[in-house]
Amino acid sequence: MSVKEQLDQAKEGFIATAPEEVQAALFRNIKEQQESGILFGLKEGDKAPNFTLTNPLGNQVNLYDELAKGPVVLTFYRGSWCPFCNIQLRAYEQALPELKKLGGQLIAVTPQSPDNSLSHQEKEELTFQVLSDSNGTVSDSYKVLYEVPDYVQDVFTQKFGLDLTKFNNTARWILPVPATFIIDKEGIIRRAHVNPDFMKRMEPQEIIDQLKKL
Repeated sequence: MSVKEQLDQAKEGFIATAPEEVQAALFRNIKEQQESGILFGLKEGDKAPNFTLTNPLGNQVNLYDELAKGPVVLTFYRGSWCPFCNIQLRAYEQALPELKKLGGQLIAVTPQSPDNSLSHQEKEELTFQVLSDSNGTVSDSYKVLYEVPDYVQDVFTQKFGLDLTKFNNTARWILPVPATFIIDKEGIIRRAHVNPDFMKRMEPQEIIDQLKKL
């Protein structure tokens, strides 16, 4: 089953089971972002900003150091609490051997705290780097960061018991628009998939096809 098919299935389940006020808030947020006129995400041909972030074991990972080894698939996701993110990450884990065969590496960036990333990696058996961007600095440099509106904050805390400031160990309610960038060894973004609709993600096959061209 493709990632799109899995995501569509999850969306159907969400619509069938989530309270109406939850659906209304999240779909409103998507619509507002789509209609805001904001162009989220760096574009193909842009230079990828360098960064250094910490993985759950406390080790620092530098993008340009990793690019010296080969192209990097850089994906920004919301958190382990997001079922749509988990579908994407599990599919990318399955595709990882093929990515590596093509010389590629996978790095996932999330605002969640290192402790939450560690438990997420263990639970989902993720073998790629998961890096914490608690303050959103890297997400901001890739133009995918946004402030979570009050009405979504209310839904998260009241309906899910999820306080993102505690979960992410930061003072602000921030999230990245889900995004995946394929970056070549020279640090140039060769493919970008950025969509305010968090129920849509880049297919692993598209990543593989792009890596074959590099």
